[in-house]
Parts: sequence; C-alpha cells; structure tokens
Amino acid sequence: MANISSSKKDLKRSEKRRVVNQGIKSALKTFVKKTRAAAATGNAEATAVSFTTAVKALDKAVQRGVIHKKQAARRKSRLAKVANAVGK
Repeated sequence: MANISSSKKDLKRSEKRRVVNQGIKSALKTFVKKTRAAAATGNAEATAVSFTTAVKALDKAVQRGVIHKKQAARRKSRLAKVANAVGK
C-alpha cells in the first residue's frame, strides 16, 4: 500500500475506473454475441437491429476511452461482414 495520500487516492480512482470499464467491456461482448447469434438464425431484421446497437456501444466505448479507436473499427468491420452475409 502507498504511503503518500495522493497515491492512495490514485489507487482508489483507478480501481473505480477499472470496475466501470470492466462492465462496459462485458456489455460490448454481450452486444457482439447477440449480433452473431441473430446472424446465425438468419433473421436479417434482428441482425440489423442488434448490429446497430453493437456499433453504437462500440463508438461510445471509444468516446469514453475504454477501448482504442482502431480496435472498435476492427470489431465493427468483422461484425459488418457477418451482418452483411445474412442480408444476401
């Protein structure tokens, strides 16, 4: 444990941020999983809805600094491939 009070505060802050970021990352995985599940069923309408939700969540995570911009772009690209395959 740190001795300096500012270091103690930093530890508390980083722990709070870690917990929040963990929740956001978990939600992202859920949205991606739902999109892939909808695509697996072949329902184009459900896939489109879940895809837009997932993209929105990824963009929000980037804004908050939870994930990197290029990581979000890669995930969106891979999801788009899956979603577009259902539409055809």
